[in-house]
Amino acid sequence: MRTDTPWGTLPAREHLLAGAAAPPVLDVVIPVFNEEADLERCVVRLHEHLTHTFPYGFRITVADNASTDRTPEIAARLEAGIAEVRACRLEEKGRGRALRTVWSHSDAPVLAYMDVDLSTDLNALLPLVAPLISGHSDLAIGSRLARSSRVVRGPKREFVSRAYNLILKSSLAARFSDAQCGFKAIRRDVAQRLLPMVEDTGWFFDTELLVLAERAGLRIHEVPVDWVDDPDSSVHIVRTAAEDLKGVWRVGRALAVGALPLDRLARPFGDDPRDREISGVPRGLARQLVGFCVVGVFSTLLFLLLYSLFRTGAGPQTANAAALLLSAVANTAANRRLTFGVRGRNRAVRHQAQGLVVFGIGLALTSGSLAALDAAAGGPSHGTELAVLVAANLAATALRFLLFRAWVFPERHRAHDDMSDMRYTR
Repeated sequence: MRTDTPWGTLPAREHLLAGAAAPPVLDVVIPVFNEEADLERCVVRLHEHLTHTFPYGFRITVADNASTDRTPEIAARLEAGIAEVRACRLEEKGRGRALRTVWSHSDAPVLAYMDVDLSTDLNALLPLVAPLISGHSDLAIGSRLARSSRVVRGPKREFVSRAYNLILKSSLAARFSDAQCGFKAIRRDVAQRLLPMVEDTGWFFDTELLVLAERAGLRIHEVPVDWVDDPDSSVHIVRTAAEDLKGVWRVGRALAVGALPLDRLARPFGDDPRDREISGVPRGLARQLVGFCVVGVFSTLLFLLLYSLFRTGAGPQTANAAALLLSAVANTAANRRLTFGVRGRNRAVRHQAQGLVVFGIGLALTSGSLAALDAAAGGPSHGTELAVLVAANLAATALRFLLFRAWVFPERHRAHDDMSDMRYTR
């Protein structure tokens, strides 16, 4: 997985001003392979549409990736005849490779692409790029699966598209609705940081780009589109689906082990309204409570599993202490990363030490509960012991959250830790 992207955070998004001076604001890339039948019609129609409807300067770039028919000749003729058209020739196939090459060298602040068959109605182009021009969003995608989209296509492609997006949502927790629609745009400053992290050079390029952008916290704008399937499409569905599934596995594994430096895609502090201090509203409290509860549920299940395992060969107090110790280490690590957003190794040992103090409080509560139960019932059943332990853990949950928030992971240290870790990893 690529990680050679520039250091530092992204600049704050700004509105792009219209003007006649170069470079153009928008660069629309049309990746093609053996498209001699459709290329000229597509470029002429797109150029006419942009000329009459787009209020900014624009460029159309034909990215020919290793065509063997008359496509390069047609692209050259279009470049010579239309001032806003450029032609780019690559000697290797791959839509992702073509987009990476053109986007990496383009000087336009907004980069887009669309398929040569023009399945997507061009009236969606201005709504697609407008949020990027205004500074509202980082990426934009056309969606055929939005409620207000109007789509004409066969049941086979409909099934494949919906099944693929369901896989993305279940395996990579993707929230965008349509990964495969050939109608997308990205701000150039984002592309410069994001493209080096994208490994795929084929059809999975779009999905990988979107997943990494979403995981980095970038804003993705979705536009409902009118879309008519091209029955003569050259896309090999089975082979493409197999490659996509391989890509899902590769990206999921990289995200699971933290192999991608997504912090380099962060916007500066203050760009997100959630960064602002609001009187009477503790920052991030709701999200932290949800994260803490989720981690707590899994930690409790882990504790009960370990307690039951240890109880087969040890007494209740020993089994309780061992199970609570191991689950506490896992709980602190999970809350550190998922609930309070602390990344990297800085203060990790200290956080675990403080977490063990919180563990000591939990141990005192649960051990005291077991001792009280034994004194009162005199040899209670295993089920009764588990019920008492659950009650004791629930009683300590509120106190643990307060200690984590105010002492182990206080707000004043989290930003400092992130900056220190960034300096450490350079």
